[in-house]
Amino acid sequence: MRLDQALAKLLPEYSRSRLQDWVAQGQVKVDGASATIKQKMWGGEAIAVVPQSHPAEQPYQAEDIALNVVFEDDSILIINKPAGLVVHPGSGNWEGTLLNALLHHAPQLAEIPRAGIVHRLDKDTSGLLVVAKTLTAQTALVRQLQARTVQREYYALVFGEVLRAGTVDAPMDRHPTQRTKMAVVEGGKPATTHYTVAERFTGCTLLRCKLETGRTHQIRVHLASIRHPLVGDSIYIKGAQKCPPQLRPTLAAFPRQALHAAQLGLEHPVTGEWLEWQALLPDDMAQLLKQIRAANASLPQAGDE
Repeated sequence: MRLDQALAKLLPEYSRSRLQDWVAQGQVKVDGASATIKQKMWGGEAIAVVPQSHPAEQPYQAEDIALNVVFEDDSILIINKPAGLVVHPGSGNWEGTLLNALLHHAPQLAEIPRAGIVHRLDKDTSGLLVVAKTLTAQTALVRQLQARTVQREYYALVFGEVLRAGTVDAPMDRHPTQRTKMAVVEGGKPATTHYTVAERFTGCTLLRCKLETGRTHQIRVHLASIRHPLVGDSIYIKGAQKCPPQLRPTLAAFPRQALHAAQLGLEHPVTGEWLEWQALLPDDMAQLLKQIRAANASLPQAGDE
């Protein structure tokens, strides 16, 4: 019998995948020697297992990770998150997240569920998000999010030339077959995205998007559903996108979805005052737009010979 099968019989309280991880990490010895998952057990071997807790079962650790703090008082914290930073620990990202950084920046957040995080941005989306520093503030912010009174606006660079402002009102849920993706699904949770044209180019458009709801991947899914996927979005782009040859290398080289949370507005959870913050485009998106403008300037214009 394979070692992992034998372990599953001997230790049924642990999942097969957990036991396989322990073998791979050297936590299992057979007759005092390192073992492999497929190693054959014939009976009579001495198996020693040193259980190791899963990262999800361990307390989150504070880590000294730099934060761009836009605003902070005793109740809330506004962060301008860089692209590439995961917000909350999860599968494959148990360390080096915004939550770990928050615990270092404000240790008292260890007493708040999820260290005060009340909404998220995708790993490769940059921009503003709010963190609650007290339970009272967290409750108030969650209620505002549920009531859809928190204002969130994003810059999104999409393929294709969007001619006018519009709204995507399409329910969303997990993709029916690809569970790591989201999709427009009949009977899904309500989701509404409004968009306006900020700047139009040949082959792509910079949109300003305003969220009514905050579903996972909402802007990415909604814009892809109207055939204007985000530049750099490797998950929701289907097939090659039409754009001028001069632009193709520039757009293809952008390493993340071109999405930035540029504005955040909410009612202060203690004072009741309406507050707003803005975050300029990050350097990578600003440089991308500069390259697009330069490429567009060299393209033939209507009426040119």
